[in-house]
Amino acid sequence: MSIKPDFSLLELASVREGDSVSTTLANSVAYAQHAEKLGFKRFWLAEHHNMEGITSSATSVLVGHIAGKTESIRVGSGGVMLPNHPPLVIAEQFGTLECLYPGRIDLGLGRAPGTDQITARALRREGLGAEQFPEDVARLQTLLGPLQPGQPVKAIPGAGTNVPIWLLGSSLYSAQLAAMRGLPYAFAGHFAPRLYREALRVYRDNFQPSEQLQQPYAMLAVPAVPADSMEEAKFLSTTSYQRILSLFRGQPLWMKPPVESMDGLWNAAEEAGVKDFLGLQVIGNADDLKQQLDELLSDIQVEELMFTVDIYEPAQRRHALDILAQTRT
Repeated sequence: MSIKPDFSLLELASVREGDSVSTTLANSVAYAQHAEKLGFKRFWLAEHHNMEGITSSATSVLVGHIAGKTESIRVGSGGVMLPNHPPLVIAEQFGTLECLYPGRIDLGLGRAPGTDQITARALRREGLGAEQFPEDVARLQTLLGPLQPGQPVKAIPGAGTNVPIWLLGSSLYSAQLAAMRGLPYAFAGHFAPRLYREALRVYRDNFQPSEQLQQPYAMLAVPAVPADSMEEAKFLSTTSYQRILSLFRGQPLWMKPPVESMDGLWNAAEEAGVKDFLGLQVIGNADDLKQQLDELLSDIQVEELMFTVDIYEPAQRRHALDILAQTRT
C-alpha cells in the first residue's frame, strides 16, 4: 500500500494471575499514556462480562478514566455490545463523555452479547437482542444527532454531540450494515480471522456515503507480539496461547507468565484451534513485523490497524509498542 494505515490499540484490561483489578487498571493507564506518546491514534476498550481475568465490563467508565489520564489519543469502545443496553443509556453515557473530552470519543458497537447466554439474559430483559441491532443503531444515531422538532425522547447530554459511531464485526453482516449506513467499520481479526478479506471487500463495494462519512473507512484488528528478537517473541507469545486455551476450556482467563514450551499444556487439536484463532498474528522484531504487515496489507485496503498485545510483564508490553511504532518509520 502507498498509504500506511494508522496504528491503534484494543485493550481488554486483562488481569495477570495474582494481580488486583486496581493494579490491572493502573497498568492499562500507563499503557495508554505510552501509546499516546508514540502517536497511536486510538485506544479502545472491549466489553466482556462474567469472564474472570477481563475487567473491561463497565466499558464507558473505563473510557472516561483513560480519557481523563491522557490528552490527545482518541478513546472509545471496541465495542459496546448493544444488545446488552438500551440505546438511550449508551447515548447519555457517550454524550457525557464527548462533553467531557470533546473530539476524542468513539462509540464502537457490536451485536454479540460479549458473554454467555445466561449472563446476557441478566444484562437485558428477555426478548431483545441481536435481531434488533439495526434498529438500535438507528436509534443511537438519532439520539446523538441534532434534536428534531417534537422529538419525544432526548439524550441529555448526548443530543447534538454526533459521537462517531463505528460498527464492529467478525462476519459479513456488520460489514453490509456499515456500508449501507455509511459508517466506519472494524473487523475483529484478532479472534475471528477467517472472513476478513470478504468482509472488507463487501464493505468497500457496497459503501453508501452519509453525513458522518463520505468515503469508506475500514479498520482491521490484529494480534501482535513485538519483541527485540523472534526468539523472544515466540517465548512471549505463550502468554496469549495459554489464555486462549483457557477460553476454549471454559476456564478463568488470567494472564499467565510465558513458558519455554507449550508441550504438555495443550493437545494437537487445541494447538490447531489456538493457532487458527490467532491466524492474523504478527510476531517478531520490527523488521519481522514490517515484513508480515506488508504481506497482510498487500491484498486488502484498510485505513487503520488496531493491535491487541498480550504480553505478561507491563514494562515489556509498553516496550512492545516502541517496536511496533518503528514499523511505521
